[in-house]
Amino acid sequence: MGGALRHTLTMFLPSTIGEIKKLGWDAPDVILVSGDAYLDTPFSGTALVGRVLTAAGFRTAVIAQPDVASRDDIRRLGEPRLFWGVTGGCVDSMVANFTATGKRRRQDDFTPGGENNARPDRAVIAYCNLIRSAFKPCKPIVIGGIEASLRRIAHYDYWSDSVRRPILFDAKADILAYGMAERTVVEIAKRLQRNQAWHDLPGICYAAPKQTLDIPNAVTLPPFAAVATKTDDGRAAFLDMFRLFSANQDPHTARPLVQEVDTRCLVHTPPTPPLSTAELDAVYALPFTLDTHPVHAPKGRVRAWDTIRFSITTHRGCYGECNFCAISAHQGRRVTSRSERSILDEAARLTRHPKFSGVIADVGGPTANMYGFECARKRDHGACPGKRCLWPSPCPSLKPDHTAQIALLRKLRELPGVRHVFVASGIRPDLVAADAPCGARYIEELARYHVSGQIKLAPEHSSPPVLRMMGKPGTDSLLAFKEQFEGASKRAGKRQFLTYYLIAAHPGCTDADMRELKRFATQRLRLTPEQVQVFTPTPSTWSTAMYHTGTDPSTGRAIHVARGLREKQGQKDIILS
Repeated sequence: MGGALRHTLTMFLPSTIGEIKKLGWDAPDVILVSGDAYLDTPFSGTALVGRVLTAAGFRTAVIAQPDVASRDDIRRLGEPRLFWGVTGGCVDSMVANFTATGKRRRQDDFTPGGENNARPDRAVIAYCNLIRSAFKPCKPIVIGGIEASLRRIAHYDYWSDSVRRPILFDAKADILAYGMAERTVVEIAKRLQRNQAWHDLPGICYAAPKQTLDIPNAVTLPPFAAVATKTDDGRAAFLDMFRLFSANQDPHTARPLVQEVDTRCLVHTPPTPPLSTAELDAVYALPFTLDTHPVHAPKGRVRAWDTIRFSITTHRGCYGECNFCAISAHQGRRVTSRSERSILDEAARLTRHPKFSGVIADVGGPTANMYGFECARKRDHGACPGKRCLWPSPCPSLKPDHTAQIALLRKLRELPGVRHVFVASGIRPDLVAADAPCGARYIEELARYHVSGQIKLAPEHSSPPVLRMMGKPGTDSLLAFKEQFEGASKRAGKRQFLTYYLIAAHPGCTDADMRELKRFATQRLRLTPEQVQVFTPTPSTWSTAMYHTGTDPSTGRAIHVARGLREKQGQKDIILS
């Protein structure tokens, strides 16, 4: 993939018919439709996939936040030659539109003007329906991004309190490209351009007739009809389905999955391997403008730029596999880091941007201090069956090492034109504690040079039974980090703080657990908590499976689940009072 990427002029991908004509195109090859405004940054999946397709030689255009009340907006660029690409945006549209307690959100950081009035509920489904109503017959529709990726099999949907069909069926799409799908989408475009079959591609889902299905080595998931029933048997089938799904998400060992859905079947091919370091470097070297497309200008500024415009992604993937988090399901359990040279080159480009003030807002990823080290066994053979890298404690084979990140941060802050380099992504204290040679030195460097007033930590809870349900470590490494950071800040002569993210109403959590968390926060962390969120069950996480089934999957025992809005808010109020 890396060798195929080539630069184009630094300009936006076309989003108006005037731009299409100016480029001399008769039609785009691909039109990408997104629930976000068109922000030309690698932090936007739409822009990133669009740049990769363009670099591979495909004419790619973007329609951002189309009006679903009319067919005119979706028709403005005509029909693509190869396919439509549809995403709900950087956040699942139901998470973007509703709080965990069911209130509609007023603000959307990815919408011009900031008012949450442009992203429809179940955006992927809404956009696919809009396209099919506007173009008959319709070119193939490929859905992707986090909303499609995490709903790719039968899934519990919190907002309807039901198990829904794989989103491919409700959206009536042709292909679902899941995960970080740049390589997959380019290959789909090539196959469609050559009129070649694409069903053997890794990293996709598609629908097939039951009677013609014959896939070697496939794993059969419990059918949708079985997992959707609100009975003990249905909940047991749901857990069986999710176990099989989770056990087949490693590119080294995964088998194809098949799930019966009504009169057809969902086919889920094994994941595509993550991009290599060289491929990641090539993607992030593409010519993003780091600006909002002018089509959005009349509607106001986009708040997301405050945090992403001058931030740098250093790696993808996460070793954490927290039960409530979808990152591992979407980006993968393996961490792939960019080269130091690639990151320094991107930083140098930032300094030449007319709006750059000398501050790099964040250097990190899903977790900042996972950059630059990797488990060789996981890289070469896949994840260890039945084991996790960081839970209940860091695996000795992982060998956390902050040396590469320390060296990178030093070189970044020495670049001409750079005044400050901050680490705003979350940090795992257990990784710092496991790095005896330079964990303490890492904290000293952070405290002295890379903190913009506060550092984000996410202990989530303090009660051991709840932490076990979350797949989070105990509090020892957190308290050690706190002590070291406070000492390092004092030595640096700076008044700096730690910010803690906490979760209320996670499956298995009771009012007594929240009172314990309150005591821990006030007595050990010495603060009155402010960053407390009510657990939101999102598709394709173990915590959501626990919420739906009321079962601890490791023991099969029933657990307490706060379901009513009053009880959920009550748990949050315990710690905030």
